Amino acid sequence: MKKTLPLSYDEMLDADGSVRSAYAGYCQWHDEQPADLLRRKGSEAEAFFRRTGITFNVYGNEDAEERLIPFDMVPRIITAQQWRKLSRGIEQRVRALNAFLHDLYHRQEIVRSGRLPARLLKNNVAFLPEMVGFTPPGGVYTHIVGIDLVRTGEDDFMVLEDNARTPSGVSYMLENRETMMAMFPELFTRVRVREVSDYPRRLARSLAACAPPACDRKKPLVAVLTPGIYNSAYFEHAFLADQMGAELVEGSDLRVENGRIAMRTTRGYEPIDVLYRRVDDEYLDPLTFNPNSVLGVTGIMDVYRAGGITIANAPGTGIADDKAIYSFMPEIVEFYTGEKPILQNVPTWRCSEPEALKYVLDNLAELVVKEVHGSGGYGMLIGPTSSKRELVAFEAKLRARPENYIAQPTLALSTVPILTKAGLAPRHVDLRPFVLVSPNGIDITPGGLTRVALKKGSLVVNSSQGGGTKDSWVLDD
Repeated sequence: MKKTLPLSYDEMLDADGSVRSAYAGYCQWHDEQPADLLRRKGSEAEAFFRRTGITFNVYGNEDAEERLIPFDMVPRIITAQQWRKLSRGIEQRVRALNAFLHDLYHRQEIVRSGRLPARLLKNNVAFLPEMVGFTPPGGVYTHIVGIDLVRTGEDDFMVLEDNARTPSGVSYMLENRETMMAMFPELFTRVRVREVSDYPRRLARSLAACAPPACDRKKPLVAVLTPGIYNSAYFEHAFLADQMGAELVEGSDLRVENGRIAMRTTRGYEPIDVLYRRVDDEYLDPLTFNPNSVLGVTGIMDVYRAGGITIANAPGTGIADDKAIYSFMPEIVEFYTGEKPILQNVPTWRCSEPEALKYVLDNLAELVVKEVHGSGGYGMLIGPTSSKRELVAFEAKLRARPENYIAQPTLALSTVPILTKAGLAPRHVDLRPFVLVSPNGIDITPGGLTRVALKKGSLVVNSSQGGGTKDSWVLDD
């Protein structure tokens, strides 16, 4: 018997083929255009992306050359009313995440209360004992957050996962909008879309507001720490540094000077106040973590704990990305905010629990199974689209290391049209809004990055797995 995926919510068309209100202005414009306009503009956009260098690398691939991120010309559109509700849910969740991280590294009240099992922290590589008892400048742990959302109905948005460590993709959000505005300037005069181009300015302002106690200047110096040109997200690191007017540095450019982290300049070494790091915890400081790392800065953790620098995001925030802990987010939100979650989680089975593991093994062909610390679409199984051989192989992995996996139902992700050779065709999408956190409050960029599964029937939207991106529009009132 052929396995089938559940029916999906079409974001542009309702059941009788009528255009939904969000897409009314766009569709009216689209119907007035020459038939081959989008295809011609698509070729122009690809040439623009290639000239700009908007690429990524695929790790573990034999032909791991730089690739273009596929970009689709049909926008993903959200109404102002829908966005207001989403924003309230996103803000609530981000507030809870920061409170949760502070608690985990201090009194662990949520563990004492019995709402979160202590076993989830024990031997968890994402939990850093080095952060216990320390509060980052301004009390902010997650300066930049990406909340991955999926839509299953008219008003049904659910959180698929939290990205509190080093969320990526914001450069593609910005370049997608710039490309669309360059290709179709008249469209933006007809459809009022909220701006995203000021994100770098808002990011710089938000990071500067988190300056450490040692900062003694009116305008804090912000730098972006990159692993270097061979990192898959190097384009984004360089792009954001340039757009913010910040310095782009590697570990070899930095050293400890007079209790500060200083960068090499033509005038000698100059202290940095805020370091937006795109280097994982393990490689951040060879004195504290991996002694073989050449990507980080020797001694930076001592300077950090002494108040000499702000590291964004704070070391140890990766514990909030743990997918087993994600399954407790409804309890976490209620514990720290005193409110019911506005945005719901996807139902999740923790395979470390015997009853849950039995259910997952009995229903493997119907479920999505993910690694607890996995990302990028790697190491996961989508039961309904897997072969018998793949299911058998994954069952062996589950039995060998059940604590390494969680499972979720196969969701009917909503669809948005993409441009194909045969015309417009629906494809599954998710949404990653970007959130900035500082002592001044929470700032949510309207829209975010829409990732799209370009293959018919595919539910995997990650660029490393063949997905692409779209411009995300939030309509103005």
